Amino acid sequence: MIGRRILLCLVLAAAAVSLAAAGEAPKAPAAAAMTVEKSAFGKMPDGRDIDLYTLTGPKGMRVRVITYGATLISVEAPDKAGKVADVTLGFDKVEDWIKNQGSFGASIGRYANRIAKARFTLDGKTYQLTANMGEHQLHGGKEGFHQKLWTAEPVKTADLVAVRLKYVSKDGEEGFPGTLTATATYSLTKDGDFKIEYGATTDKPSVVNLVNHVYWNLGGPGTVDCLGHILQINADKYTAADGDNIPTGEIKPVKDTPLDFTKPTKIGARIDQVGGGYDHNLIINGKPGEVRLAAKVVDPKSGRVMEVLTDQPGVQLFTMNWGGGVGKGGQSYVAHAGFCLETQHYPDSPNHDNFPSTVLRPGQTYKVTTIFRFSTE
Repeated sequence: MIGRRILLCLVLAAAAVSLAAAGEAPKAPAAAAMTVEKSAFGKMPDGRDIDLYTLTGPKGMRVRVITYGATLISVEAPDKAGKVADVTLGFDKVEDWIKNQGSFGASIGRYANRIAKARFTLDGKTYQLTANMGEHQLHGGKEGFHQKLWTAEPVKTADLVAVRLKYVSKDGEEGFPGTLTATATYSLTKDGDFKIEYGATTDKPSVVNLVNHVYWNLGGPGTVDCLGHILQINADKYTAADGDNIPTGEIKPVKDTPLDFTKPTKIGARIDQVGGGYDHNLIINGKPGEVRLAAKVVDPKSGRVMEVLTDQPGVQLFTMNWGGGVGKGGQSYVAHAGFCLETQHYPDSPNHDNFPSTVLRPGQTYKVTTIFRFSTE
């Protein structure tokens, strides 16, 4: 046995010498290439092209984004066995993405979430918006940013691959003042982080609150619901709301309520105590404007872990409180098939002076960042 080991060492040494003599050195395994690729996805009803951008990064990560609604249509991440799978909900067909009544993966604007009575007052002037949730406005109105065709360009640097999308919202669109130029940048970094950044400028004072409405299920395709996922949210308080889920302006502690996720808790553990589903804005601990941990989610079965970091003041926990649709792979989506962690400003902020301001003025730049960091355990 010892003789065989010595012989093997001599053979390997000779091979190394031979490579050196040939001007070559033993090569380490090549790192996965980071790429951004553009392809056709389909067409709008009026014939305009919808493009698809595919980002490939390290650790088996892959992200796909389409120009319709600046929509995130998939995120692929490995489980504890190294199997890569899509961990987002959505559709297979372009026509279903265009309908997309649940705003799956879409970029929401000009103002995400709710604005009471579909109006607000800015600099002494009251603006009446289009109402699309009874007398209120939800997610930007009857035709929000998620229903627009954005332009896009690929980005590649030494540290990341990305796609940067842009949409120009005209003065008066859905009742909002000012021409707003919005950008959405999706990137995969060399460290394996998935990052979403929104930006905006305006030519008149306006309000803005942009967010991505991706539905997650870390179990991957075929996982029925997210109720067994273990969730922790870095939030000690939440914004109280009325029967229409419009904030009252009151800030309350999560302690001793079903909204207390300060310790790891199954999403389904107390869901029956909130009318069968969460749709609540929690206030992230720490200083808004600084990137910090907002939430951590673990799927015990797959071992996937997702940390959500953001510079936003709040996060809307939504647990897809309806079902009946057919999604990817023909799967029937039941209630709670997925969950959203929408990092954003508080709902109805323009009507509450005690909430962080969402006002954007000419010369200012709106910029927000959210990072999704995947691992396994």
